[in-house]
Amino acid sequence: MNRPVLQSPIPSPISAAAVPAAKAGMFAAYDTPDFFCELMRRTDEMPPSLQTVRDRLAGFDLDELRHRTSTAEAQLYRLGITFTVYSDREAIDRILPFDMIPRVLTATEWDHIDRGVQQRVKALNLFLRDIYHERHVLRDGIIPADLVLNNPNYCEAMVGVRVPGDVYVHINGTDLIRDRSGRFMVLEDNARTPSGVSYVIENRHMMLRLMPDLASGMPLRSVEEYGLKLHQTLCEVAPEGVTDPQVVLFSPGIYNSAYFEHVFLAREMGVPLVEGKDLIVENHRVYMRTVAGLRPVHSIYRRLNDEYLDPLAFNPDSMLGVPGLVEAYRRGNVTLANALGTGVADDKAVYAYMPRLIRYYLGEDPILDSVQTNICAEEEGLAYTLANMDKLVIKPVGESGGYGLLIGSQATQTELDEFRAKLLEDPSNYISQPVIDLSVSPTLCPSGVEARHVDLRPFALTGKNTWVLPGGLSRVALRKGSLVVNSSQGGGSKDTWVMAR
Repeated sequence: MNRPVLQSPIPSPISAAAVPAAKAGMFAAYDTPDFFCELMRRTDEMPPSLQTVRDRLAGFDLDELRHRTSTAEAQLYRLGITFTVYSDREAIDRILPFDMIPRVLTATEWDHIDRGVQQRVKALNLFLRDIYHERHVLRDGIIPADLVLNNPNYCEAMVGVRVPGDVYVHINGTDLIRDRSGRFMVLEDNARTPSGVSYVIENRHMMLRLMPDLASGMPLRSVEEYGLKLHQTLCEVAPEGVTDPQVVLFSPGIYNSAYFEHVFLAREMGVPLVEGKDLIVENHRVYMRTVAGLRPVHSIYRRLNDEYLDPLAFNPDSMLGVPGLVEAYRRGNVTLANALGTGVADDKAVYAYMPRLIRYYLGEDPILDSVQTNICAEEEGLAYTLANMDKLVIKPVGESGGYGLLIGSQATQTELDEFRAKLLEDPSNYISQPVIDLSVSPTLCPSGVEARHVDLRPFALTGKNTWVLPGGLSRVALRKGSLVVNSSQGGGSKDTWVMAR
C-alpha cells in the first residue's frame, strides 16, 4: 500500500511583492501562500515568455478585464458553447465560465508532458490488448486478476477480438495536476469518451478575439490542427483494405451534456453527425441512411457508453444504439473509437497499478508520476483510509465529474461518519489519496485577481502514432479554497498557452 509522503523541495511562495512595484498593476494584491503558482512562480530566473505575459497582464485595468470577460460570456451564449448539468433542474444549459487570464506552459514543461502522455497511452493500449488476449499481466501477478476480470467495465465481447493496429484508446484525456514543488502528476486517465477538447479550441478563439494585445507576437503553439488530426487518426484505424474510409461521429443526441462538443467535432472533421436512428447494420456491415440511399460506414467516433451502443449485445432497453453494431465490430467490418471495454484502463483502482504496468510493458520508469493511491478493496488500504479519513480524498472508482467524492479536510464530522458507513458497506467501490495542494493560477474574481486551483487535461490521439494536442483543457476551481475543478461542480476554464520556445 502507498502512503502519503511530504513532497520536496518546496520553493518559497511568490506573491506580488516579487514583481517590481512599477509593474505589479493588477497583481498588487495578489498572493499565493503555500502553493505553486503557474505565473508568479519563479524564485530565480523567470522564463522570458512568462515574464512578457506577466508584464503585459500587469498593465491591464481590472474594469477593462471585467468588460472583456462579460463580452466573452455573451459570445459563449450566442455561439451555444454550453454543457448540461443533469442534477440542476433550474439551469439545464450552462456556459463553461471562461477566465481571461491564460495558463502558460513553457516549451520545456510541455516536452515533459508530451513524452509522459505518449508513454502512458502506449502502456494503456498494451494493457488492454493483453487483458483481452493472452493475459500475461494477470498470470505474472502484476495486477490482481479479480480487479480486471470482475471489473464492471471489463467487456467479455472483446475477448479475442483483434482491433486495427492494436489501438484500443484512440482518444485519451489525461488529467494532470502540479504539487507544491511544481511537479506534474497524473490524477486520472480518461480512456472511454473523454470530453472537453472543444473548449480548448474555442477558448483560444475567444482569447485571440478579445485579448489580441496580450497574445500579439507571443510564440504560441497552435491548437487548430485537432480536427484534422482526429479525422486522420480515425482513417488510419479503419478496417483493413478500406482506401477511402467514411468516418462518422455517433452522438446520443441533443439532450446529452456534451452535445455542443459533438456538433463542434463533427464540423471540425467535416464528417456526418449521426444518432442511432441514422445507422443500420445489414450482413454485419454498418450503413448510414442518406437521401441517396445507404452509405457504408467504416470508422465510428462514438460518444456514448458501451452499454447503450447495441441493444442486442448490451442493454436491451437502449433506444440510442444500433442493433448488430457489436457483431459488425467483432467481425472487423467497422472500427469503434474508443474500443469497447476501455473503461477497465481508466478505473480508479487500476490507476494505482499504472506505474507497475508502465515498467512491465515498456521496461521504463514513468515519466509522469502518479498520486499515491490506497485501494479500499484491500484490507490494509481500507484500514489506512478509515484511520485517516480527515486527511484523504476518497473517491468512488466508477464516478467522474467530481461526483461522490469526499475531501476529508473539508468535511464535517457528520459527513465523515456518513462516508465511513459507505466505505464499510462497499469498500471495493472506493480508493483514497492524499490531499495534493494543487497549483494555482491568477484568476479574475469579483474582488480582483486571486489565486485559484487549476488542473490540466491534455488530449492524445493514437492511430499509427500518438500525437498530443499542444496545451489541453485547463480547468479552474472558481470557488475560493476549492480543490474541485470540474465544470459540473462549479469550475471554469482557461486558455492554455504552450510556448514554442
